[in-house]
Amino acid sequence: MRYESISNELFILNRKNYTQRLKSKSIAIFNSNDRMPTNADGTMPFRQNSDLFYLSGVDQEESILVLFPDARDEKHREILFLRETSELIAIWEGEMLTKQAAYEVSGIRTVYWLEQFEQIIHTLLPEAEAIYLNTNEHGRAKVEVETRDARFLKWFKDKYPLHNCERSAPIMQDLREIKSHWEVALIQKACDITEKGFRRVLDFLKPGVMEYEVEAEYLHEFVRNGSRGFAYEPIVAGGANSCVLHYIQNDKRLNDGDVLLIDAAAEYANYASDLTRTVPVNGRFTDRQKAVYNAVLRVMKEATNMLRPGTIIKELNDEVGKMIEKELIGLGLFTETDAKNHKGEQPLFKKYFMHGTSHFLGLDVHDVGDFFAPVKPGMVFTCEPGIYIREEGIGVRIENNILVTDDAPKDLMENIPIEVEEIEDLMNAPVSA
Repeated sequence: MRYESISNELFILNRKNYTQRLKSKSIAIFNSNDRMPTNADGTMPFRQNSDLFYLSGVDQEESILVLFPDARDEKHREILFLRETSELIAIWEGEMLTKQAAYEVSGIRTVYWLEQFEQIIHTLLPEAEAIYLNTNEHGRAKVEVETRDARFLKWFKDKYPLHNCERSAPIMQDLREIKSHWEVALIQKACDITEKGFRRVLDFLKPGVMEYEVEAEYLHEFVRNGSRGFAYEPIVAGGANSCVLHYIQNDKRLNDGDVLLIDAAAEYANYASDLTRTVPVNGRFTDRQKAVYNAVLRVMKEATNMLRPGTIIKELNDEVGKMIEKELIGLGLFTETDAKNHKGEQPLFKKYFMHGTSHFLGLDVHDVGDFFAPVKPGMVFTCEPGIYIREEGIGVRIENNILVTDDAPKDLMENIPIEVEEIEDLMNAPVSA
């Protein structure tokens, strides 16, 4: 792996916390993700199932984790099943986990090859009273391709129709909301790599370059620092494109006088960061661009300060809406009377700010979590207000990643330039010899 080895204490603790939530005499089964096909014999880059990685640290396909804390045979309380490696596989595909290496990564002593799974699980099931199976229950998930978990669920229910099945997803969501110090360090590493990419882009950007050239600068810096690349599809949106929330074509020329909205960040060891900055293509904001930028920045700072224990994200979004409305009135986009007399289904400010302010961040960029429960220490959120004025071709979004603590929120991106003066100074700094 490109990333440095992670202490298996993290995964040992995660399994302990998970199994404590299981009913008595329960088996839990987690599958790796598939390696997805493209065309002919091509495949997409592999991305591990977040829950399996969270519990084991195993980062390769065709892997299964079985947890059975009440197994009569102690060696079967934690089991990894891996694709058997060989010299031939090593020649064609590279080194895969050996049983010893899997133990060192995960802390799990019992490792079998995958071909033994059906036999082993068949011998364990008579001891079990419940079987916990994993599914993707993220509120925003739109799954059109049958996953390995979905296939396994069908297989298991067909082969063992009388067994009592339970859901792992609610337990995993609850556990993954709170990040351990190991996880915070990995997210911080992703943020630090993202900072390097952003600073590189500030030095590179000028009128006439293509949006995809900016994307390439980020990718170069991310990969050279041990990341696999972007934590999500990057948005590099100049001019009018800055008002398109999910613009990912990144294929237009950047013009003098435009702003450039860049929503791009690195992953590290499967953990995501999520940064947005809006910068002037020519290195200097116009007075109007600066006014819009500073309006968003004021809201972002206030919203960040609200990410404290006890806050409910839905209520935070409501408060941010009030802040945005005040700023929009100050920018002359509508009046206080217009806002009060507006009869639409949505408040008037929604014309210029259409999305939420915060989402959970972790192994997934839109990580699992309960938006209706009070915020707790150890949670990590984005904070990303924006103002999008389509008729002026000015879209501004500013986003950092925030760790909730017992005290004040900790900005994991506090070293990434954010003030107008910082950005302009860096973009106009003399080129060193």
